[in-house]
Amino acid sequence: MGAIVDQLHDDGPVFLAAERSPAACDVAIVGVPFDGTASWRSGARFGPDAIRAASVALETYSPRLDHDLEDIALGDYGDLEVGTGRPERVVAAAERVAGQLFGRGAKPLLLGGDHSWTPGVVRAALARWPDLLVVQLDAHADLRDGYLGEPYSHAAGMRRCLDFLSSSALLQVGIRSGTREEWLELRGTGRFVPPSERALQAALAGASRRPVYVTCDLDVFDPAYFSGTGVPEPGGIDWVTFASLLDVLRPLNLIGADVVELAPGLDPSGASSVLAAKVVRELALAMAAG
Repeated sequence: MGAIVDQLHDDGPVFLAAERSPAACDVAIVGVPFDGTASWRSGARFGPDAIRAASVALETYSPRLDHDLEDIALGDYGDLEVGTGRPERVVAAAERVAGQLFGRGAKPLLLGGDHSWTPGVVRAALARWPDLLVVQLDAHADLRDGYLGEPYSHAAGMRRCLDFLSSSALLQVGIRSGTREEWLELRGTGRFVPPSERALQAALAGASRRPVYVTCDLDVFDPAYFSGTGVPEPGGIDWVTFASLLDVLRPLNLIGADVVELAPGLDPSGASSVLAAKVVRELALAMAAG
């Protein structure tokens, strides 16, 4: 069986300043255009290419990070072929591509798509780094055992991660929506972290060189700033807050990340796509600096 990295669809747009399918790179962008578990409004399957297309509105330089995409080895390998099939197959494909990128010395930065396939990437990371720490930025707890009969739903992504990840290896930042049972678990385990710089610093005390994977569901942002998502939830963060959280994460050993749940058709202004592209730029730069 050939390397899945070499079989990706790469005929779409390329993210800002990235090289198309290089032999080697520091940070590797891969799209996962799947939204087969969308529980309300679909359209996140168009997210990866919308992020790439909107990235041309940005500068390659980040003044906050004082770092430039032109100074890092950034690759864009295109998209996984996911179709509209069963989500567990997408989870397996995401695990395989992430594992192969790790094996090449690259840090994967995957673009969704919905949040159903993150467990595959986390499992690939855990196989290489047993002391992995996962930081989830999200509006929703994603701790259901399944939704509408689907165990690999985007509403169950963190539950599937916890099938193989210890409870203490997950921090859930910015959660503001969930069932009573999810909130009992969040509070009882201490995994819930308010979306503030001070709270995240406290939660990450002692994790200075621990390998960290960041999964960013873009609905962590308030709908006033980011309306292009399937299940918007009032009460979220703004860009300044996100940047302050990234300031805390940036000095850590960031080994990979994903950015999910942009549904570009739900925001005709295009502003949500630009915000998503800026999140990707900042994460790529933070990962390259680690």
